[in-house]
Amino acid sequence: MKEIAQVPALTFLAKSRQIYKDPLPFHRENFEKYGNTFKISPKPGLMIHFTCDEKITQHILQKNQKNYHKSSLQTEDLGKYIGHGLLTENGEKWRANRKLIQPAFYKKSINNFMATMDVVVKEELDRIQLDKITDVYAIFNNLAFKVVARSLFDFADIENLEQKISRLQEITEQAQKMLIKELRIPWMKWYFDREWLSGTNSVPHALAMVDEARDILRIIINNRRDSKNEPGDLLDMLLHSTYEDGSHMDDDQLVDEILVLFIAGHETTANALSFAAQLLAHHPETIEKAREDVSKANLDETLMNQLMAMPYLKQCVEETLRLYPPAYVTDRVALEADECEDIVIEKESIWLVSFYEMHRRKDLWGEIQKLLTQVDLNQKRQKSIEISIFRLVQDHACVSGTTLP
Repeated sequence: MKEIAQVPALTFLAKSRQIYKDPLPFHRENFEKYGNTFKISPKPGLMIHFTCDEKITQHILQKNQKNYHKSSLQTEDLGKYIGHGLLTENGEKWRANRKLIQPAFYKKSINNFMATMDVVVKEELDRIQLDKITDVYAIFNNLAFKVVARSLFDFADIENLEQKISRLQEITEQAQKMLIKELRIPWMKWYFDREWLSGTNSVPHALAMVDEARDILRIIINNRRDSKNEPGDLLDMLLHSTYEDGSHMDDDQLVDEILVLFIAGHETTANALSFAAQLLAHHPETIEKAREDVSKANLDETLMNQLMAMPYLKQCVEETLRLYPPAYVTDRVALEADECEDIVIEKESIWLVSFYEMHRRKDLWGEIQKLLTQVDLNQKRQKSIEISIFRLVQDHACVSGTTLP
């Protein structure tokens, strides 16, 4: 069996500040040095295996997925911020809640939300000042958050909803920053856990804000129930959805799932749109081709059908998701001992899959930075379907049945 190379602990410690700011260069350096799989011990008693091997990834996330669960980094560290929803659950509870929520994201349901999305997009575009340099991430972040908020809630029947949503956005962004600190610099846990030391940069402060967000969501849910209105938004669908035994989601679970939709539904979209804008700006010829797609739209069709009839624009989006996957890593823990590709996978070992590095391997993709401008995008897309994990793995798929990177 093949021995997995280990990054020296001193190397990790020496680059800890760089890792906190941006872990990707550290990942790249070690994949180049040690190959497609290596391991590292970020603190005593913790060993993490990194891989960008497509066969190991498919084995862990698809072929033998029942032997692998999300690690405590997701179920506990992330879970304490967003509760126990689809992003943080494992096993049967995950499957039951996914099955419960999924109908709200079928194509027919999404088609009903398209008008709302269209209104929000036009509102945000009107706010852009064309005579000055603008941070596109800020634009797309606000846009994505408002799309999620208006798809979830009918603003007409909830008092002061605009203010509540604004506060939810602020809390979400602050909690995400704290979570990143916890995950990237775990040796500072002693500092972040003590509010009297770290103040507003502490875990207790962030969790208090999350509790405030949960209270806001409970108020919104109770207001909806009291109003007796059924506007057909996502909240309405979630309130009326039932498990196989006929029971409904309790309020705590409902709040957890809404928090997941806010966090997973807006940040990943904002990241993807920002990188798409960057890639298009670097390749002006692709902008013209994308405009040709848009100009051919049949305005008599639904907005969903118009978008589905824009193949080049779709390819640009897929290439963006491959080059800059918003969820660039995921992890799993082996429930039992296993093996794959001459590598022994020990029981309870942690495996971190790097989609970012897998999608940039030259032996799989060639000169990846040139893909967006090549004429043979259809061939590249077929290769993406065969190799890219966001096309292979059901457990990593979006709840709608489509896929996320």
